[in-house]
Amino acid sequence: MDYVTAVPHPRSEAAAPTRSGRRSLALALLCGALGAAVALLSTRQRWSEGMATVAGGAFPLTAQGSDVTGVPAALAIVGLAALVAVFAVRRAGRLAVSAVLALSGAGIAVAALLGAGDTSALDEQAAKASGDTSATVASFSHTAWPYAAVAGGALILLAGLLALRYGSSWPAMSGRYERDGTPRPRRAARPADPDRPEEIWKALDRGEDPTGADPV
Repeated sequence: MDYVTAVPHPRSEAAAPTRSGRRSLALALLCGALGAAVALLSTRQRWSEGMATVAGGAFPLTAQGSDVTGVPAALAIVGLAALVAVFAVRRAGRLAVSAVLALSGAGIAVAALLGAGDTSALDEQAAKASGDTSATVASFSHTAWPYAAVAGGALILLAGLLALRYGSSWPAMSGRYERDGTPRPRRAARPADPDRPEEIWKALDRGEDPTGADPV
C-alpha cells in the first residue's frame, strides 16, 4: 500500500516567521512604551515618608522618586529613545540598540529597588527642618511606587530581549524605500520640444534651420 506524505505549502512556512515577527514587534512596542510611561510616572510620586524631630515636636517628611534617585527617569528616556532607534538601524546596529534597550530596563529595576530603602533624601530634609546637619529621619517607610518603577523597568527589559531575539525580522524605517537593495532606475529624460523658444535659439546657434526647410 502506498502512503502519501503531505508536503507543507511553501507559503504557509514563510507566513509563520512573519506572524511571529509581527507579534513580537507589537509586544515589544507595547512593553517598551508602557514600561517607560510607568517608570516616568512613578518617579513623580511619593516613594518614602517619615518623621523628623524638631523643637516643636515631630515633623512629617515625604520624598518623591525624583528626590531619591534620578536614574529611573533618565534610563526611561534612554529606553524610549532606543525603542524608536531600533527601527532606524539594521543588523549590528539593531543588536547594539536592542542591548541598550534591555540594559535600560534592567538599570531602572535595580535603581528602583535600591531607592525603595534609601533614606538619604529624607535625612537631608530632616537636617534642614531641624537645623542639625547630623539629624536623620525617624519611622521611615516607603510606598508601592518604587515597585511600580521596577515593573516599568521589567517591561522595558522584556522589550529589549524581544528586540534581541526577533529584531532581525522586524522592518526598518527605510524598508519601504529599499526593496531589494538595487538602485532605482532613473527616469528617462523627456525629449526636447523643438517648438520651444530656447530650442529654436539652440538650433540657430548650431547653424540649423529650426523651421525644418531644406536648404536651396
